[in-house]
Amino acid sequence: RLQQAIRTGTGSIEIKSGYGLTAEAELKMLRVIRALKEEFTIPIKATFLACHAVPEGEWTAATWTAHMINEALPVVANEGLADYVDAFCEKGYFGLEETQSLLDAAASHRIKSKVHVNQFNAFGGVKLCVNSNAVSVDHLEELSAEDVEALKSAADSSNPTFATALPGCSYFLGIPYTPVHELMKADVPVALATDFNPGSAPSSNMNRVVQLAILKMKMHPLEAIAAATINGAAAMECSERAGVIARGRAANVLLTRPLNGLEDLAYDFGEEPVEKVFIDGIAQ
Repeated sequence: RLQQAIRTGTGSIEIKSGYGLTAEAELKMLRVIRALKEEFTIPIKATFLACHAVPEGEWTAATWTAHMINEALPVVANEGLADYVDAFCEKGYFGLEETQSLLDAAASHRIKSKVHVNQFNAFGGVKLCVNSNAVSVDHLEELSAEDVEALKSAADSSNPTFATALPGCSYFLGIPYTPVHELMKADVPVALATDFNPGSAPSSNMNRVVQLAILKMKMHPLEAIAAATINGAAAMECSERAGVIARGRAANVLLTRPLNGLEDLAYDFGEEPVEKVFIDGIAQ
């Protein structure tokens, strides 16, 4: 799957756990990600998605969160398995209290956060994440005026919280698209990502994400490309290596078939524009 993502032009990637539903399985997934970091040269960030779903049985959101904090998080920190923690902050899943507990516990281990929030409901999760100095808030299909204001305030600070839109998820599930123009109008930095996962966005192709951003979210092609490259790298805290073509950066470059202009990226929807990919200057 990682090789397939690279073949369609991905030059840096965040990989999450979250499907283990036991502490042992979560740790196993994070150790696999560590092995991938050693095998591949592209920047790979590991995220401990501690609060993704509540396992069946006697678990509740509160007891599962406590279990992850007490049993898994110390091992994650001691072994350096994760760059970030994450929670699915959503009604019916993990609420504000559980999310805050996880972010606070992670911060005590000097682990930052990137959080699923506002996929279906806007209920205060964005402000919580901003106040906790989250690197990014991801999804944001639903947004309140308070959410935009919180992100705008963060954008004006030295530690902005990026707003990551996931149009592949919106397309696959048939849910609203992130209102990126509200965010951009407020000068909130917007990034794009695939949300590649088996349940809601089974595509690792960033070109499709850019196409959907242009066609469905009405982003200008330059806005979409910037959100997928320079802003995407910044939202992963790997701008020193990725996101732009410049002296001193990794030579992660893709070459497209002949295009009449950037608008062809969206007009030829479904066609694969990438003909050749270079990672660290080496053809893939």
